[in-house]
Amino acid sequence: MEKIALVVGSSGITGSNVAMKLIDKGWTTYGLARNPKTDFENLHPITADLLDTQNLNNALAELRPTHLFITTWMRRETEAENIEVNSLMLRNLFDVLSAKKSVQHVALVTGLKHYLGPFEAYAEAGTLPVTPVREEQPRLDIENFYYAQEDEVFAAAARDGFSWSIHRPHTVIGYAIGNMMNMGTTLAVYASICKETGRHFHFPGSEAQWNGLSDVTDARILAEHLIWASTTDAAKNEAFNVSNGDVFRWNWLWYKLAEWFGIEGQGFDGTLRPLEPILADDQHLWREIAVKYQLKEPDLSRLASAWHTDLDLGRPIEVMTDMSKSRKFGFNLYQDTRDSFFDLFQQLRNEKYIP
Repeated sequence: MEKIALVVGSSGITGSNVAMKLIDKGWTTYGLARNPKTDFENLHPITADLLDTQNLNNALAELRPTHLFITTWMRRETEAENIEVNSLMLRNLFDVLSAKKSVQHVALVTGLKHYLGPFEAYAEAGTLPVTPVREEQPRLDIENFYYAQEDEVFAAAARDGFSWSIHRPHTVIGYAIGNMMNMGTTLAVYASICKETGRHFHFPGSEAQWNGLSDVTDARILAEHLIWASTTDAAKNEAFNVSNGDVFRWNWLWYKLAEWFGIEGQGFDGTLRPLEPILADDQHLWREIAVKYQLKEPDLSRLASAWHTDLDLGRPIEVMTDMSKSRKFGFNLYQDTRDSFFDLFQQLRNEKYIP
């Protein structure tokens, strides 16, 4: 039977990468977003608002997808609001598709906040787990919109009879413009500013992150993982961590990133140096850099998401994932983390987003 994919959140890092992989593998692929990409060859864009049921009904009226890849979420001021809005988006989507009886599998992307708690809980006592984190670790006794998203998937699966998979990446490194959580591009912009101005390329995070073990998730690995789980019987109705498969310490990788840009890296010196205030006043500077080097995006806020990078690199403990479950079920792809960053930097340079 023909595989018809609906990628929800197709304009983001994860969504755009999974859409490209699906197309490469011969799937008929639709990409849903409020502002979908229209420059992907063979991707069928769908403009829709997941909070507007009538709009969603109209947008999906002629579509009978066999596989859903849910890669989107909305951020609100409080976790209670996050739970409300993100639950509603999924509930609306499943309700609209329910009568079609076409969906065979739903793959939902969440992340390591499943184990760490929401953004504001990272540093709270009692929310920091033993690492590496493992899928069998129980939910935290704390409000978390990831749990609410999972529960919407479980309820719809029980009602409509489809299988599911939950995917928990660490920080996703990959190509996307305008994404609200984009460490790779944020660091590329920071390094480019440091190179242009002669500023120090200071590590912005904590001592625990500087010296501790870590890992990240290449968007290309995550895309392969989503497709693998949705087409592998043994992997269905399971939750999986997903990362590159290697581990590193920032006290090694930071200097590798600096070397790629031809600048000198400065390590943790006992002081947190968050990027958000550092980049806050650089909007005008970035516009000047964009004009000088004829870059495509003069708006710094479209490229850098310093708040998210600060949260990830400012954690008070080392954070890494255990991939044993995926390996046991047959997923064996691997990605060198250096190349995750270097490939992204080169693409940003080739596409004229950094000098």
